[in-house]
Amino acid sequence: MDLVKDGWFTELCTLWPGQAMSLQVEEVLYHQKSTFQDVMVFKSKTYGNVLVLDGVIQCTERDEFAYQEMIANLPLCSHPCPRKVLIIGGGDGGVLREVVKNPLVESVVLCEIDEDVINASKKFLPGMAKGFFNPKLTLHVGDGFEFMKQNQDAFDVIITDSSDPVGPAESLFKESYYQLMKTALRNGGILCSQGECQWLHLELIKEMQTFCKTLFPVVDYAYSTIPTYPSGQIGFMLCSKNPETNFKEPVKALAKEEIENMKLRYYNPEIHKASFVLPEFARKELSKERKELILKLVSGLLDGSLDTNMLPGEVAPLDLEEPLESRLEERAVYNRLSLPQRDRKAPCKNFFWKTFTSC
Repeated sequence: MDLVKDGWFTELCTLWPGQAMSLQVEEVLYHQKSTFQDVMVFKSKTYGNVLVLDGVIQCTERDEFAYQEMIANLPLCSHPCPRKVLIIGGGDGGVLREVVKNPLVESVVLCEIDEDVINASKKFLPGMAKGFFNPKLTLHVGDGFEFMKQNQDAFDVIITDSSDPVGPAESLFKESYYQLMKTALRNGGILCSQGECQWLHLELIKEMQTFCKTLFPVVDYAYSTIPTYPSGQIGFMLCSKNPETNFKEPVKALAKEEIENMKLRYYNPEIHKASFVLPEFARKELSKERKELILKLVSGLLDGSLDTNMLPGEVAPLDLEEPLESRLEERAVYNRLSLPQRDRKAPCKNFFWKTFTSC
């Protein structure tokens, strides 16, 4: 595959048909076929060194921090004590670099299947790969699925830094993968995964959000802006096993001094909160999914057809002989529907109104 023509690299992919991203190339630094994929690094005219996997830009030295800082700090600052962290993918080292900065993190396992990506990044992306030399790290070169099967109830935070859902990476966007992450998380654990672009993949985001809400009591979606990703945006799917988690309000709000010491250039407490404010078209579409889920769950609760074993959290069994209002009590309904804390405390008589108007 000829990725560079007339001095320009052009990214073309079936996931964003009808559009392309081009960068002017000064020099191709590395280009090899690994066991798993085509790996290329080139020096660009305006974005520094660029890592490309199977023809798709993974990161550039100029703007990578906008992605790495967000996918790391959104979950870390939402967990009260993220001691043990697992990173799936992330062979360029960028997410790892950000995770090891957090003083609460005691140990990090990075599980990357393609060692060629790690080696190329160490040589040509040293500013990103510096985390590989941190003593907190345990590096595992191998399949993330198999690793999590062998390490259940082991991590406080899991971060999946995946490529786009094409080929082998497609499995990282499926319900079975999120179920596996759930079992690898400790009680109260949090995960954050690359969540694609709301301009291009809204249906996929809705699908992911739907199955995540059958697995976790708290699910949310945030995004970051980054020039060299498709349409200039990338999203993050966040899930928590703790029903009290509120992703929109960081548990640990970094002080100005901490931000300076961590050398952060994108993430701060304000951008954390703002990243969950979606444009109206995306908010409406994702709210539709939530309303459909609520209707399905309430209908199942009322007619007794709902399989409570599929619901997140520990919930009390329902007595369908009780009056309707008794059935719509906090533990039996609000916890099942994964409502925000303010809605869980609402009077039962306002249940439907508060639920739908909060969407």
